[in-house]
Amino acid sequence: QVQVAESGGGLVQPGGSLTLSCAASGSIFDISAMGWYRQAPGKERELVATITTGGSINYADSVKGRFTISADNTKNTVVLQMNSLKPEDTAVYYCNAVVPYGLGSEYHYWGQGTQVIVSS
Repeated sequence: QVQVAESGGGLVQPGGSLTLSCAASGSIFDISAMGWYRQAPGKERELVATITTGGSINYADSVKGRFTISADNTKNTVVLQMNSLKPEDTAVYYCNAVVPYGLGSEYHYWGQGTQVIVSS
């Protein structure tokens, strides 16, 4: 079992910055990747950024050049630095941890989410 917990959401003006953190606990050595997803009102949950234990990073096109994901393996933490925020970035942001098992299967563990509001 893996638990993940987010922190760092809030209200920010357009063009501003926020930093989200996600701390993993439990069977952390089984984790193959962690990342951030978001869900805006009336929309489906979408990928924001992911990082594997090997250091491979993937970003959604909508956040490339503005958001940066990084991992601190000593603290079992993944950080999402969000710059140049836009109103369309408003959403609940969820941390995700992936644990592979069997042949090609994965468990996905989710945090409770943290609200990000970009508004003037």
